[in-house]
Amino acid sequence: MSSTIDWKHKETWKVSAKNTFWCLLGCAIGDFGTILFFQLSQIPFPILGIMTLAIINGVITSIILETIILIRQNFSFVNALKTASGMSLISMISMEITMNLTDYLLTGGAILNWWVIPIMLIVGFLTPWPYNYWRLKKFGIACH
Repeated sequence: MSSTIDWKHKETWKVSAKNTFWCLLGCAIGDFGTILFFQLSQIPFPILGIMTLAIINGVITSIILETIILIRQNFSFVNALKTASGMSLISMISMEITMNLTDYLLTGGAILNWWVIPIMLIVGFLTPWPYNYWRLKKFGIACH
């Protein structure tokens, strides 16, 4: 196996985009749900605390969603959970950090507006996508 990666394989980009989308969906559910909860309830809590909780909840919901997807593909629960949490943890954390950093830079943090959500999702998708491509190409490993 060559040590260089072919970055021009369209099918690998498609598969890695699908994997990245599922990760994004899971992360966004927990992340946006947490921010929305604090935004609507107006519970006084530090912005950094809200954003930290949003990142943690985003990772948790992404692992849950990916575990369910893998179980539906005939993985045992234990193997699905290990695969979901192990293979995509770097993707989830990088996705969460960039989504929340984008929110912070554009709104001051922990604020969901109609215009910031699409930007957060685009940044959250684009950040881990090349890593997911690389991992799929180098190791043949995908989360879904």
